[in-house]
Amino acid sequence: MKTLHPFLLLLLFVTTASGQNGAWGYKSHRMAISFDGNSAPDHQYKWPTGDPDDWGALPASCAIIAKLGLQARLVHCSYNNFIDAPAGPDSENQLKIGADGVIERWGFPKEVFFDVTRQREESIEQLANEMAKSSEDDRLYFIHAGLSEFLYLAVERVIEKGQIEKLSHVYLLSHSGFNENEKRRVNHRDWSDVQALSGERIRYKKIKDQNAKEHPDKLWHSGSDFSVWFWMRDHPNADVRWMYSRLEAHSGKVADISDCGMVFYLLLGDEDGSPEKFRAFIGDGILPDAKD
Repeated sequence: MKTLHPFLLLLLFVTTASGQNGAWGYKSHRMAISFDGNSAPDHQYKWPTGDPDDWGALPASCAIIAKLGLQARLVHCSYNNFIDAPAGPDSENQLKIGADGVIERWGFPKEVFFDVTRQREESIEQLANEMAKSSEDDRLYFIHAGLSEFLYLAVERVIEKGQIEKLSHVYLLSHSGFNENEKRRVNHRDWSDVQALSGERIRYKKIKDQNAKEHPDKLWHSGSDFSVWFWMRDHPNADVRWMYSRLEAHSGKVADISDCGMVFYLLLGDEDGSPEKFRAFIGDGILPDAKD
């Protein structure tokens, strides 16, 4: 694997050290993320299994946040957000395994993580409350890493609270037409429905699709080629090796953590992430005082 240009290494170091200014006006504002990735099969849907890319993307996304010391700025992280899909047993709930791991390893607040299949009401209400407290000085950046029905229900709740104007200070970041447009049930809503419900208030930005499986050394999906991520597998830090184990857990045996590319863009201003850039960014480990 090639060595990064010294200027890029310096840029990554400076950004990591400050942890303040990212892309799209981000300055240590609050963040929310909602992943899909259900573990249990949903036999009422054309593809019964969930989306296993999030099994690795949730830990990778949180690793980026933790590396910058922004754990307290993550105010909502929901997963298994396919509305009306069944819950799976915890022993096979891959997103719960990942969420529990980042809480234990990197100091994220436990109370902001939600398994939607088990905590549907609590997760919708908590996200709605975070949206409803938004202002120009206290924006909420929402990473759209799952389907849109969950988001629709949260926005609907904000409006029920009489806080629709607060949605003008919610910034939604996307990279996936599938996440925006797919519906698991005929009565579900897509991103266009969410935005119409908000009165076009939500700020919206879509970066390039973070999948590039035909080019393993680019972006965040290297297909069946895991070799570009072996630096994680062979890393001296146990937390980084654990992150590789979550990538490797993908049920389709592909190396796909594409949704974390949105976090990399938001916090580092780079929508052209790659395994090599991620390696330089992670460096010796995720927490500065972590020891094996």
